[in-house]
Amino acid sequence: MTEIENKEEAPVSDRLVGSSAPYRGIACMVAGGALLTANDAILKWLTGGYPVGQIMFLRGLFVFVMVAYLVWRAGGLVSLRVVRFRGHLVRAGLVVGGTFMFVTGLSLLPLADAIAISFAGPLFVTALAPVMLGEHVGWRRWAAVLVGFVGVLVMIRPTGEAVQWAALLPLAASLTGALRDILTRGMSGRESSVAILFVSTSAVCLGGLATAPFGWSPVTMPDIGLFALAGLVLGGAHFLLIETFRFAEAALVAPFKYSNMIWAVALGFFIWGDLPDRWTIGGAAFVICSGLYILHRESVRGRPL
Repeated sequence: MTEIENKEEAPVSDRLVGSSAPYRGIACMVAGGALLTANDAILKWLTGGYPVGQIMFLRGLFVFVMVAYLVWRAGGLVSLRVVRFRGHLVRAGLVVGGTFMFVTGLSLLPLADAIAISFAGPLFVTALAPVMLGEHVGWRRWAAVLVGFVGVLVMIRPTGEAVQWAALLPLAASLTGALRDILTRGMSGRESSVAILFVSTSAVCLGGLATAPFGWSPVTMPDIGLFALAGLVLGGAHFLLIETFRFAEAALVAPFKYSNMIWAVALGFFIWGDLPDRWTIGGAAFVICSGLYILHRESVRGRPL
């Protein structure tokens, strides 16, 4: 990834803030996660009547409404300038693959289960950060990562009749999401958040459109409203998450994705009457505790919080 290592200057408004504003990064992560969970609930509802590719395309069209607003706010089309297109293409591919796998997993699993399994993403970020970002991860955080993955195995239940093969879909999506987040961290020093969002949204729309020959369903008027709501919510969420890595290091803000579980349990219960079972609760507890310990180690190492 030679373009990630390039130190070319970006406009002052787009330069990487780094770890000097960690509270802003944490706030963006929590708010973005809440919006993403609401989006996931809408998508799960829509999977009952529409194929995944159609959902990706129609929702993506409405994300462009948010993108247009952000372009206007950022000063016009100049905000869409792409410095290194290859990095955008790689990120877009990760977003398309991760979206398809996660939405498919949502159609097969309770909302809280899918969200809990996706918590492996921050663990992947912490594990990959030393190699891809040059961030130091000590042995204690490595131990926390291993404990977290034990929790993931508990949720997936890889042995016996209770095995959830569908759980591999959000797990794989969490890996692509971790790679996306790390790549975003490398890109955000010179690429505008609006440009990153525009390219990835375009890729998701095109990826969804490519599934049209396999059969789409007629869209009802009420569902058009849901697609619109999902698109607007997703656009706002991804912008906040892109901004996250402009303010703080990936290994610091990643554990705050665990706040999504609160929203997932609440929405899953009120909409579908689902509550996570003991396997999901136990496994999620392992993952959340490991994430909180990673955060603790960050503060012990003296980084400003």
